[in-house]
Amino acid sequence: MEAESKPSDELPRFLDSGIYRFPNSNAVFVDPVRLLNRSYNRFRVSPSAYYSRFLEPKHYAQEPTLSSNPNKRKRKPKKQPHSLNEKERAADQRHQEARPLLLKAHESLLGSADFPAIMSKLRSDFCSSTELTGGEEHSFIELGSVWQGPLCDITLNFKFTRLKNETNNEENGKVEQRVLPVFNNLIVNDTHDDVEAEFLKRHYILPRESCFYMSDLGQIHNIIPAESDNGFNLIVIDPPWENGSARQKSLYPTLPSRYFLSLPIKQLTHQEGSLVALWVTNREKLRNFIEKELFPAWGVRYLFTVYWLKVKGDGSLISDLDLFHHRPYECLLLGYCHGKVMNDSEYLSEFGAVKDKQIIISIPGAYSRKPPIGELLLEHVPGVKSARCIELFAREMVTGWFSWGNEPLHFQDSRYFQGE
Repeated sequence: MEAESKPSDELPRFLDSGIYRFPNSNAVFVDPVRLLNRSYNRFRVSPSAYYSRFLEPKHYAQEPTLSSNPNKRKRKPKKQPHSLNEKERAADQRHQEARPLLLKAHESLLGSADFPAIMSKLRSDFCSSTELTGGEEHSFIELGSVWQGPLCDITLNFKFTRLKNETNNEENGKVEQRVLPVFNNLIVNDTHDDVEAEFLKRHYILPRESCFYMSDLGQIHNIIPAESDNGFNLIVIDPPWENGSARQKSLYPTLPSRYFLSLPIKQLTHQEGSLVALWVTNREKLRNFIEKELFPAWGVRYLFTVYWLKVKGDGSLISDLDLFHHRPYECLLLGYCHGKVMNDSEYLSEFGAVKDKQIIISIPGAYSRKPPIGELLLEHVPGVKSARCIELFAREMVTGWFSWGNEPLHFQDSRYFQGE
């Protein structure tokens, strides 16, 4: 596909914001590293640590080459045609409906005149950043489940600057320490600067104006606001769905779907209502469960679907678009949970300008790590100007957000960051 004739004004905006908007399209390209780094003053998320899976040249698509000796090439046995069952047919129908939109979004990326400059800049950032180091990380899930868990403390080191004297205007740093229980306790960085924290001899970076509550599902009631006007306008949920691939690779513990029926979405909702964003895999069984049981149990009305399309550092998809059990995209289902003040009709009227089936394109990070698209979602949150946001089952933190789960510090480990 031929590129557009000349670069647009979007490139400078992308380098500043991490968001590239394609003209006349429902698609955007995002750089998660740039988006995350907007939450920090003194530290930076390391591109080489974030993009370790798909930005290296070895992952790029390559033209097939013939072996010097064709007789030595191994031929894979042909697979017998697989007859789809009812659920697989339903899943394939969803895919066929989304396919033209995904192809058009991918063409917008490859056809953009800014595409070479965008990828060149990402590769440059990747090569110039520090590699992932620092040894084995803590398993917060295991630590929180043992009897010593409530005894574990985290030390927060707040750095404050003050004038040394009025004549030369030199600044001198002051460090204030706070020691707090790390589990089943609200940990807050209410300052305008990053905070370094220490837990069991490992260091963590907390973004400015952020907080987390680390607990298992049995303690989630502790984060329910006392008053609905202190509830949340945006609720993002990334459940650890049962997943054969995650289980086989021992990447993270999963939970049966029915456990998520107990999430107190209604009690977490702001009195003016909440936009609920739920990450889901492409399994038809899960989609049926969400539509027929989960959303009704939460009091959530489905609105539309956002697609996350995953590409490599050369712009190619991470897998064939039609590969049945390994699609190169995931779905984010958006719904509305009404509050006490704004009714459904008022909320939906404000939602009228939102386009269905939006596509977000990015290079993925670690397994199951979702791109930080809160800013894109906030554009569609009606109600108060200063929205309150929470992520459930969070594994990283963002400025202005409440992060809950049993490992919200996972990607806050200093090994994922570049120093001051």
